[in-house]
Amino acid sequence: MKKLFAIIAMVAVCSFGATSSVMAQDTPAEAAATEQVDSTSEAAAVDSAAVDTEAEAAPAEVAETTTATEEENTSLYKELKTKFIEGGAGFMALVAIALVLGLALCIERIIYLSLAGVNTRQFTANLASMVAAGKVKEAVQLASSTRGPVAAVSKKALACLDSEDQNDIATIERTINMEAEVQGTYLEENCSWITLFIAMAPSLGFLGTVIGMVQAFDDIQKAGDISPTVVAGGMKVALITTIFGIVVALILQIFYNYILSRVEALTSNMEEAAQELLVMCVKSDKCKK
Repeated sequence: MKKLFAIIAMVAVCSFGATSSVMAQDTPAEAAATEQVDSTSEAAAVDSAAVDTEAEAAPAEVAETTTATEEENTSLYKELKTKFIEGGAGFMALVAIALVLGLALCIERIIYLSLAGVNTRQFTANLASMVAAGKVKEAVQLASSTRGPVAAVSKKALACLDSEDQNDIATIERTINMEAEVQGTYLEENCSWITLFIAMAPSLGFLGTVIGMVQAFDDIQKAGDISPTVVAGGMKVALITTIFGIVVALILQIFYNYILSRVEALTSNMEEAAQELLVMCVKSDKCKK
């Protein structure tokens, strides 16, 4: 029994020693692994922090760019406002009123002319097919439901064709010419006012120039000295009013030229439609030759 206990005790001591040695060997390995994991985590954290920093830096750059743009717009607005005030409230206000009224008339004309446009060839082709089929009343209704000068001229011509006492070719031609003149007047409506504001804006600027020069000479007379400081105020007013007047005239002139081009295009369409109307009326059975 003693030998058995001795053998068991030796085995237990050897097993404990081996376990201790294994644990002693595993502890540094675990520590190294733990250190490696920790270093990896720290590296990942550093990379994440760098990514976050870059992500934060990108919106910051966008914000700085937006802020810079806003500051430029604000500075431009302040500069224009300052120059406007320096030019003198009286004449600069008149130039601004000329700009506002001129632009309002230009926008009204552009909208009117845009709505007056129509596909002339397609429209006259539809009318011609109806007139050829003897559906003159339907053609008149189509022209009545279509806006624009071409439709108005077509309506008058077809109404004459559909009548009993005005369906001769001479009356129809005279009606077309009269209605074309009326519609041309409608197209050019308010254009004279636009030209007035185009001429008025630089004239007001030049008037401000003359008044600025008079102010400069008054300052010289009061000071009794011809120095740049004395003359600068009046000359500045003169130049600012002239610049603003010319700029307003240029803006309105651009819109006016566009309006004229639209009027010419619609007038050309009316002439083309008038020729087509005469042809379709002559071919109609209801027309008196």
